Amino acid sequence: MRTSALKGLLSLILLLSVSSALAETTEYIVCSGGPALRKWEDLRQAEMQHDRWWGNFVRTARVRMQELQKSQPQGTIITWLVYRDAYLRRASEDHDPLTAHCESVRDTYKINLVWLRTGDDVINYINRGGGQFSRRSAKISGFEYFGHSNKHCFLFDYSSDIYACSTAWLHEADLHKLNGSAFTRKAYCQSWGCHTGESMSKAWKKATGVPMVGAIGKTDYSFMHLRNWTVALGDGSRWTR
Repeated sequence: MRTSALKGLLSLILLLSVSSALAETTEYIVCSGGPALRKWEDLRQAEMQHDRWWGNFVRTARVRMQELQKSQPQGTIITWLVYRDAYLRRASEDHDPLTAHCESVRDTYKINLVWLRTGDDVINYINRGGGQFSRRSAKISGFEYFGHSNKHCFLFDYSSDIYACSTAWLHEADLHKLNGSAFTRKAYCQSWGCHTGESMSKAWKKATGVPMVGAIGKTDYSFMHLRNWTVALGDGSRWTR
């Protein structure tokens, strides 16, 4: 009887330990939009060209994920959502296997890479997780976006498919589909795109209960090679939440 009781007690302790570990597991999501095609940027006046390097939204995300691996609690899952089609188009133009470069980041830094094609892909991943990372086992402790945007939406493929237009986006009108319970109470969210703080940040907080830092005005990726990875603010711009 004592042996059975002891085994039962040990099983209960093990179960509670596993449950506690699962409850404490969190996921930090970094999302990258895609680059413009050079042929579209070439149509702009030289001083207006701002998206010529294919890696603007990859390098910033990569260095940020390196920081997160050092700063987040041990065991935090880091997931990278990437708009794949834009990198396939630009790869054909540059004759460079850009999606393979993204996969190299995944393999080198041991992060979870998920390709996306639509705004609903982002919403569904936030709500449900993916693979072994379901929302029951891993709440979201952070979300950051690197890419083109305007005051109302993330523009995943701006000037990638059509000049000065986007055919893939996440609009603030669709944020009501997000499940706020997917996030931890103190989750950190930020958009490193232009103008998000002028409208979309408010819609994000209304939908999720979590503030999103965003820019009022433009952001600038031009000098990140001089500042490690930092996305700068344009003249007269500021961050808000």
